[in-house]
Amino acid sequence: MGIFSGLKHLGLGNMEELELFEETKKEEAKKAAPAAAPPKPQEKDLIYDRSFVCPVCDSPFTAKIMKSSKARLLGTDQDLRARYEGIDAVKYDVVMCPTCGYAALIRFFTNVTSSQAKLIREKISQAVTLTVYNDETYGYEQAMERYKMALVNAVVKRSKASEKAYICLKNAWLLRGYGESLREKETYDEKLVEKLGRQEDEFLENAYKGFSEARQSEMFPICGMNTVTVDYLVAVLAVRFKDYGVATKLLSAVITSPGANVRIKDRARDMKDQVMRELKTK
Repeated sequence: MGIFSGLKHLGLGNMEELELFEETKKEEAKKAAPAAAPPKPQEKDLIYDRSFVCPVCDSPFTAKIMKSSKARLLGTDQDLRARYEGIDAVKYDVVMCPTCGYAALIRFFTNVTSSQAKLIREKISQAVTLTVYNDETYGYEQAMERYKMALVNAVVKRSKASEKAYICLKNAWLLRGYGESLREKETYDEKLVEKLGRQEDEFLENAYKGFSEARQSEMFPICGMNTVTVDYLVAVLAVRFKDYGVATKLLSAVITSPGANVRIKDRARDMKDQVMRELKTK
């Protein structure tokens, strides 16, 4: 019999099964339950439309830019590609005018001389037919098209080797991210993923050539990077293409540099150990 038995005679038979400490049990259950995981950020919530004025044709337009203050950094790849939660930041690094077709990495977008603008109008604006996209985010196909436009503009306006190399580097990161996104699916086109890998190698090789040239001919900082960072990056690319002599020389310079921080020195030591292992297996 329960402690409330007998209530029936008082007209409260429906309460004979009451739990005396029911509220306490509910509170304890709430405390024991695991906290709900916070919702994963959506790509559309990590970007915004920023206004620009084209330095080539003076047309106003907007481009989607990542909200760097809201995106959470997960880590960086060996070649310094940053990985964020919920978004591939590289997709939003190119700004392109939808009127004349001028495109560049956001870092270089406004750096156009009058003679460069003339070249772009003559060789690109008069002939280009741009694809119209209306999605709320940039897909990989759209981002790849924007990078192609940035690279052809850089060639036409006779940009420095470093700018062309930086576009190639980020294009390679974009292709890597595209391949990773495909592999996350249950089924995907293996031939497409292999093609993206080959294209990534091609862009990285051009980035290697361009940054190697820029180190010899341009003033630092290069693309916002100091000497240590550029040397480390070129060394990583040298390892990828088995140019071990260049790699070991630059990695040693990074490791012994008084201006290098602990993190990049540790990365350089790990990379140098990798090179030594690869050389031993030959």
